[in-house]
Amino acid sequence: MAGHSLRDSSLLIGQNLIGGNWVDSASGKRFDVYDPATNEVIGSCPESIAQDAEQAIDAASAAMPHWRNLTGRERSNILRRWYDLVKENCDDLATLISWENGKASGDAVGEVNFSASFLEWFSEEAARVYGDVIPHSARGFRVAVVKEPVGVCGLITPWNFPGAMIARKLGPALAAGCAVVLKPAGETPFTANAFIRLAERAGVPKGVINIVHAADNTPEIGQVLCSSSKIRKISFTGSTRVGRILMKQSSDTVKKLSLELGGNAPFIVFDDADINLAIQGVIASKFKVTGQTCVCANRIYVQSGIYADFVRKLAAAVSAFKVGNAIDPAVTHGPLINASAVNRVAELVEDAVTKGAQVVAGGKRIPSLGPAFYEPTVLTGITGDMRIINEEIFGPVAAIQQFTSEEEVIESANDCDVGLAAYVFTEQVSRATRVSETLHSGMVAVNTGVISVASAPFGGIKQSGVGREGSKYGMDDYMQMKTIVMGNVNVAHRASI
Repeated sequence: MAGHSLRDSSLLIGQNLIGGNWVDSASGKRFDVYDPATNEVIGSCPESIAQDAEQAIDAASAAMPHWRNLTGRERSNILRRWYDLVKENCDDLATLISWENGKASGDAVGEVNFSASFLEWFSEEAARVYGDVIPHSARGFRVAVVKEPVGVCGLITPWNFPGAMIARKLGPALAAGCAVVLKPAGETPFTANAFIRLAERAGVPKGVINIVHAADNTPEIGQVLCSSSKIRKISFTGSTRVGRILMKQSSDTVKKLSLELGGNAPFIVFDDADINLAIQGVIASKFKVTGQTCVCANRIYVQSGIYADFVRKLAAAVSAFKVGNAIDPAVTHGPLINASAVNRVAELVEDAVTKGAQVVAGGKRIPSLGPAFYEPTVLTGITGDMRIINEEIFGPVAAIQQFTSEEEVIESANDCDVGLAAYVFTEQVSRATRVSETLHSGMVAVNTGVISVASAPFGGIKQSGVGREGSKYGMDDYMQMKTIVMGNVNVAHRASI
């Protein structure tokens, strides 16, 4: 097992889950899952086909009436038990994340706790779904607004947070009373299966959660989910390109959509900022999960007065990182998800250097560690014609630009077709407020590099997607409003009582 082992070996499952049964695909085919640190095969999972997805949809549809008819408190208790089990099995879940995703152990443990926080949050929200009573304009009429589960949901999750994105979607879906068909990323199926095994143990009824795995056949499974009239909502986290495809495929059945798509986050450091705090913020935002998050600082703008000092301190901090296999607890940063990801990052760096950028830290592959490793890198001399600021990097490269005025940097930051996250570092309260409200982003972090928490709505604007996950607003995306107008209320009789 290449140095990885589980206390509870039953959490390592290589099958689909359909109607409460762990099964293989009707295709009879399987795909291999690799450890990105060693390129060794961890195991295999079913290469599912349309038939598997259709069976999963039918199972979810059959299971949903019972689940939705439970009280919010009953669903809450099951979600709370799931939360407890995730916390109790933190070590094994973190091991699986590190094993198939490559995350350093600290990041992996952090993800498990982050995942659990969504289950805890939505276990509490499950019992607090409120409707409304609205005065009617005519005597004798009453209007009530009730919230209902939207229906069976198709959830498509990414590999960079293989546990947290499942919890962030399943938490509100189950709390609202929906049944689901889950399609996890082909790179990280074992983490998904382990989380759902614990959901079974927590008491989630058979058929409420179904899992269909695929690698090469992922587009086929997505097409089935989007075209099915039984699926009433699609929730997807991934690239803008794929999000557009899913939106088009869902149009014939007019589904509700939650799309958390690509980002190109600006990270703005003003002269008056606490420079050490800003360095900590860049490290937390840019280099978390080896730069493979949608809210990573992608375009780093530093005002001219502190630019040189900032670059020097960041380069020193980045050079002190320890890159390697997550089985070494001293490792701070693991591999990228695969060699193809490294190739893309290397191309972006090469393009920038060819056009005049300077490498002040890193800038190379690490073949001695394996094909999926790339040095944490700091680049300066970045200009607008470089791919590295016009494309989402998704790797451990900090591309730094110098700016002079507030107006200049806001214009540059907003010159982008996506708007997920943004970061601002300044000690001026008025500037922090002004800039935060001017930036075209769904989320803005001020004087911190950490933006995600279960209690805060997560999502973007423009081509970064639609909808919000987490927070009290996250429940709304899994519910629909029903208006009930009641006539013939006997006003005279009531008045005489």
